[in-house]
Amino acid sequence: MRRSLAIWVLAIVVLYTLGVAAVASQVARRPGSATAAASGPAPVVNEPASTTPPTVPLQIAQNMLHGDVGLDGPPGGTDTVTRDGRSYDALSIGPILPSLAFAPFPVLWPGARWVIALAFGIAAALVCWPLAARYGPGGSATPWLATLGAAGTLLLPLSVMGNYYYLAHQEAMLFTIVALLELRGRGRPWAIGLALGLAVLARPTVALAIVPIGLYVVLGARQRLRSAIGMAIPVAAAAIVIGWYNLARFGSPLDTGYATSILHNPTLVRARNIGLFSVRHVAPNLRVLLAGGFGLQSSFPFVIPSSYGHSILLTTPALVLAVRAGFRDRLVIVLWLSAAVVTVPLLLYYGGAGYQTYGFRYFLDVTPFLLALVALGARQGFGPLAKALVVLSVVLCAYGVFWGAFNGHF
Repeated sequence: MRRSLAIWVLAIVVLYTLGVAAVASQVARRPGSATAAASGPAPVVNEPASTTPPTVPLQIAQNMLHGDVGLDGPPGGTDTVTRDGRSYDALSIGPILPSLAFAPFPVLWPGARWVIALAFGIAAALVCWPLAARYGPGGSATPWLATLGAAGTLLLPLSVMGNYYYLAHQEAMLFTIVALLELRGRGRPWAIGLALGLAVLARPTVALAIVPIGLYVVLGARQRLRSAIGMAIPVAAAAIVIGWYNLARFGSPLDTGYATSILHNPTLVRARNIGLFSVRHVAPNLRVLLAGGFGLQSSFPFVIPSSYGHSILLTTPALVLAVRAGFRDRLVIVLWLSAAVVTVPLLLYYGGAGYQTYGFRYFLDVTPFLLALVALGARQGFGPLAKALVVLSVVLCAYGVFWGAFNGHF
């Protein structure tokens, strides 16, 4: 098994590295990309487009080192809010923090986005092996289950894009899986709380899973009060960091900025006018999540993913194997509840699957819980059909890497 693990780790590292290299080389061919990449700490002008310059997190990180969390340059960038003549990006603090290591060194800025995305992508992929081993039946099923998580989910196509919106999902998946490993391992409340707190810094939606997981940990402990306090301290610390960041940007610890941030896409503007979160978004979001398909064209590559996303069944169909875990065991119920409560805000959100994306990228927040359920379900057997679904998932997600490399974006 050690030899299998070594080969698997090498394959995953090579896969992710080649994917990032392919997309990075395609991006470098864009007109003006070399100039933009070499601009270093110069003011970033947030162009009125659906994408945001990759240097934004580096600029925020650099300003953060000097006691400021704003952006330089004129207002008008997508997902930014102008307050007192200063522009602020609405994205959560999690994807900004890794850039602190690169911010003081402008010479490293051109490659920072790729290095950070690659590092978190590989890290999140590699923890899929212990997740498969700890929740699954062991033996020959482990490499299959690990490959599903590492190469058969949206983690793969999102990780190769060097996009800090996607980095939030990479971070959340990594730390959520770490929490699930601890939950099935030593079960230390502080470690589970710390991992979930780090996930929440990247994707606040994961915070909803703290409730069922916290109850499971505390109610199953001998010293319940001590366990509750141990888990609550790191979670509270994460909440304080988020509140401080919101206060510094938008004047309120509860204001994320997304309700008032600048949008340039008319479809998204109309959707947000209905409400940042609304039951009216549930039907269209469910339609994309379960039934959104690919488009077709007469020229290569013929199959075209929609920039508004497509069904999870066309990215990771193997997740349907989660139903084999059943609904009776207490841990299984906690995982289903965690998946459900995190899914709720995704369906209520105006942003759909995430504009300019491959698949329903927001659903990556839910994926760790379903991967654990798939592994538990594999204890009932892991036959040819299950393996075929894993292979299909890998092929569909590999197409996402190809599409990103072919276009330089989603």
